[in-house]
Amino acid sequence: MALEGRKVLCIDCDIGLRNLDLALGLSDRTMMDFTDVAEGRCALEDAAVEHPNLPGLFLLTAPARVRSRSVSEEQMAQLLEQARRQYDYCLLDAPAGLGSGFLLATCAADRAVVVTTAEASSLRDAQHTVMELTQFPNGALHLAVNRVRRKLLRRIHATIDDAIDKAGLPLIGVIPEDETLLLNQNRGIPLPLAASQGAAAAYRNIAGRLQGRRVSLLRIK
Repeated sequence: MALEGRKVLCIDCDIGLRNLDLALGLSDRTMMDFTDVAEGRCALEDAAVEHPNLPGLFLLTAPARVRSRSVSEEQMAQLLEQARRQYDYCLLDAPAGLGSGFLLATCAADRAVVVTTAEASSLRDAQHTVMELTQFPNGALHLAVNRVRRKLLRRIHATIDDAIDKAGLPLIGVIPEDETLLLNQNRGIPLPLAASQGAAAAYRNIAGRLQGRRVSLLRIK
């Protein structure tokens, strides 16, 4: 989205176990976190860090430690209202599990993308997650199937249709297993800056669909 000229804010909601700053190569630049903004200690524009090589992409990180006092859902909703006024899109990275970080990430969001793999355990988790997202209307919940390997899908007789049926959500994207993703994450380079095929192409397609464009599903080779 940022590569297309949109102003995008990413918020890491994984309190105590944040890692979005590492994936984006911004770990040495983040000073304030989303709790500082939500609790009024600093302004959103001061806490959000812009990526040096991708203008328009900003990160608001999570606290590095779990604190006794946590941000309330009302405070998070107020923060997201600020984000709506200042950015074209705000992407919230919810932590694994259905704890407080998950509730903060979903309490005031407009839509949700449930990410799963084709494995049975992951599909079960996706089903449980969907049951916790009853506040989202039809059309605001989507499914993304990650780390897809065509040979593995054949061997275990699983299909993308199975994933759609079990999760009960419309499919917004299929992301293939891609070794370049891990390589670039370890270097702190967002994959769309380093590649145009594989997972990078899948991300580009998903970004287009989230913006309302009709884009064909990526063919897994």
